[in-house]
Formats: sequence, structure tokens, C-alpha cells
Amino acid sequence: MFALALPMAACSDIRMPDIPFMGKSEPPVESLTPQQIYLNAEALLADGRPREAGEMFGEIERLYPYSDWAKRAMLMSAFAFHEGALYAESRAAAERYLEFFPADVDAPYAQFIIALSYYDQIVDIGRDQENTFQALQEMRDIIERYPDSDYAASAQMKFELALDHLAGKEMEIGRYYLSRGHYTAAINRFRVVVEEYQTTTQTPEALHRLVEAYLSLGLVQEAQTAAAILGYNFQGTTWYAQSYALLTGRGLTPANTGDSWLNQTYRQVVKGEWR
Repeated sequence: MFALALPMAACSDIRMPDIPFMGKSEPPVESLTPQQIYLNAEALLADGRPREAGEMFGEIERLYPYSDWAKRAMLMSAFAFHEGALYAESRAAAERYLEFFPADVDAPYAQFIIALSYYDQIVDIGRDQENTFQALQEMRDIIERYPDSDYAASAQMKFELALDHLAGKEMEIGRYYLSRGHYTAAINRFRVVVEEYQTTTQTPEALHRLVEAYLSLGLVQEAQTAAAILGYNFQGTTWYAQSYALLTGRGLTPANTGDSWLNQTYRQVVKGEWR
């Protein structure tokens, strides 16, 4: 039984296994054994021709669909296409593998290729984030379905980075509204970060921007509570220093006061009261 052994470091991605190869063969592919096709495909990959390599690995599936080599070739086809940034083709090959071998030892690897096919297409925060959402879903699947696999740690790291990316998108829009005086719209965006992405690096700024927006609307108690949460969790940051200066400049201090969604957040985060 073939097992694709790819040890994963915390921040590493797919790596090709150390498989020997031979030179290109001249005869038609139909006249070759599955092993010969496989080695020729691997040679194409080593020669920097990932698309052709992926297609060559696919020939094994076509010509020898029930062989052990076909099973092996599915994963290598997915790997080769991913190396060539042919993400749809890579994902299709990995999905075929999972369809035929869902409980196989290399299923986590196939799932990881699928997740990376989305993750490696994540674009800047100014554009559509569909690939980010897909990457989050696929990375979560790895974490939940294969927690003891070599890929769980890397999936967890990439999940957190993708989550931070989405929070950054909310912050970008919120800052846009804030700079144009659309304070309610800005607050709605910053609230999403605090409530849904509170474990990301965007949260301290989101809380500070809430202080700014609420003060601009004259909602003093909300601004004080946002600053209190910020001070409890991120007191050493420049964001808290700025919020503190804004409040004290008006004769105010951070405090849990009033009755808004922020007070509930304060009770949960600071006091640990979830009811």
C-alpha cells in the first residue's frame, strides 16, 4: 500500500516526496506500463512542467484505473497541478482521491491540497473574499476530521490567518465609513470584528475605532465600555493609549457603563459571565 509521506512543519505547504525518476520515454503512452508512465510524469515535474506532469499522471488513471499506480497517481496529479497554480485541476484530482479512498491514510493530504487550492488564491482585502471563506471551511474540515494528522497544525495556522484576513476586510470598510462620517455604518463593521473575529489581530483597532465612532455620535457610555474592554485585553497597545487619551481629554475614563451590546461583551470577556 502506497503512503505519501510528507512531514509538515508549522508553516510549510505541500512538498513533493523523494521519488526516483527516469528519463522521458519515446513510445506512445498506451504502450507503457503504469510504472513507466508514472516515472515519466515525475520527470516532467522535475523538469518544471507541472501541467504536463499532472496530465501524464492522469493517463495512469485512464489506462490502469484499478491499479495501485492509479491511486498513487491521483495524489501526484493533484500535487503537480497545484505546483503549476492550476488550482481547479488540482482540487479535482484530490476530490477524486477522497471519493474513491475516503478512509485512506493519505486522505488528510488530499484534503489539505483541496484547502490549499483555495488558500493560495486568497487575494488582497480590497477584493472579493469567496476563496477566503472556502479556505476557512476546508481548513476547518482538516482540523476537525484529522486532528492527529501531520496537516492539522498547518491547517490551524492558515485558518487563523484567513480569519484575520476577513477581519481586515471588515476593518477596511469600517475605516472608510468612519473617515466619511458615516458613524453608524462604521460601528456595524467594527462590531462584526469584535463579535465574530475577536481572536484576530484586528480586534484592538476595532475597539479603538468604536471609541472614536461612539464619541463622534455623543454616545459616551458606549465609548467608555469599548475602551474598558480594550484596556482589559490590550492595555499595552497604542490603540488603548489613543482611546484613553480621547476619553480623558473629555474628562472621561474607561468604564463598563450603560446597557448596550458592548456591556454584554464586557461581562463575557472581563467577568466571564456568559448568561
